Amino acid sequence: MRDKVSIGLLGLGVVGSGVIKLIENHQEKLVHQLGCEVSVKSVLVRSLDKTRNVEVDRTFLTTNPDDIINDPEIDVIVEVMGGIEETYQYILNAFANKKHVVTANKDLVALYGTNLEAAARKNKCDFYYEASVAGGIPILRGIADGLSSDRIQKVMGIVNGTTNYILTKMSNEGFSYLDALKEAQELGFAEADPTADVEGLDAARKMAILGRLAFSTDVALEDVEVTGIKSLELEDLQYGDKFGYAMKLIGYAQSKDHQIEVSVQPTLLSKEHPLADVKNEYNAVYVYGEAVGETMFYGPGAGSLPTATAVVSDLVTVIKNMRLGVSGTHSLEARFKKELRSADQRSGQYYLRIHVKDRVGAFSEISTLFNDLEISFKRILQTPIKKRESAEIILVTHQTSLDNFQHALDQLKKLEVVLQLKSYYKVEGDAAYELAGTTKTLS
Repeated sequence: MRDKVSIGLLGLGVVGSGVIKLIENHQEKLVHQLGCEVSVKSVLVRSLDKTRNVEVDRTFLTTNPDDIINDPEIDVIVEVMGGIEETYQYILNAFANKKHVVTANKDLVALYGTNLEAAARKNKCDFYYEASVAGGIPILRGIADGLSSDRIQKVMGIVNGTTNYILTKMSNEGFSYLDALKEAQELGFAEADPTADVEGLDAARKMAILGRLAFSTDVALEDVEVTGIKSLELEDLQYGDKFGYAMKLIGYAQSKDHQIEVSVQPTLLSKEHPLADVKNEYNAVYVYGEAVGETMFYGPGAGSLPTATAVVSDLVTVIKNMRLGVSGTHSLEARFKKELRSADQRSGQYYLRIHVKDRVGAFSEISTLFNDLEISFKRILQTPIKKRESAEIILVTHQTSLDNFQHALDQLKKLEVVLQLKSYYKVEGDAAYELAGTTKTLS
């Protein structure tokens, strides 16, 4: 049995520094768990002279990836440098050299995860990526191992801390979208360019990974329907609150008869739903299994040490597999051929806010349109708009097909009485209608 396992680290940023700290500070525990030492032999960096927040012997640093990928003494490569195309080639080369790989790179796994899994199997190598989704929350391990005996039917999650922080500020403190974004940037929860977060792209990458694992289907990033939060108005969050809902950016993946749907969109959640109370920068993933029922995983979705914890946990698994002689056996090919659910196969409740001419019979025209499409209303609120000859109507529908609802939207735009279709969002769960100090449910 070997008395030491050597690690090559690609990247020494926030997460890479956390990985080194954990390996150094938890060495005694690692030796107890694994029966061998774990050491970082070499680290790939962009600059040898950069000041870092972790002490590393300069002789361990290199700017040449081949120094790590082709080093016969390195057993496992930990990739925390980010990037896609170049990093993809590095990992393929690592597998070709029979090195195991652990990564935190969600962009890479979302785009090339299926190819990398295949390359790992071909070379009898391990490939783990727990840290690519929800930081320190062990959601991938929970699905792959903890729920391996169940049939997972639905995965819903708040998997982007930036947008959850923004929506928390808007909901709880009445911030505008721009003011909440500015504060998130000042606190380091949002990047200077927040596009990937606020447009839902970051969450979409994570949902592609979750959908692929949960349903044993090759879910591609382009299969995820994405709507971000940039167009959200504070009024919608306030009306949602009156109806008993909280606004969240929800990643949603569902499988029925092996037909799947995967999306990321602002969603009004019943305040009774376990995800509705997840606030600020925290992440949570709700999983519904046929046998186990409801489960939820909650915790920090980012950060140096939380994310590094997931990376090092994967590293521990890789080393255990090495010592047991079972490396490269955990990854399986997709079991089911991908089949996406069409709009007429998908159903839900929907929130709709529209501006109409303030005249007798206006609502009757709208009601007739929805009745003709067999869409009924669960909640209704109508208010006049001050200083205008118009009114605002807020509706929540009963369950209906997505196809029907989209058709209703198209028809609404053609009604002469409708001035503007302001917003519409998916609704999840039932909620009490709270208005003017009363609580009631309208049917």
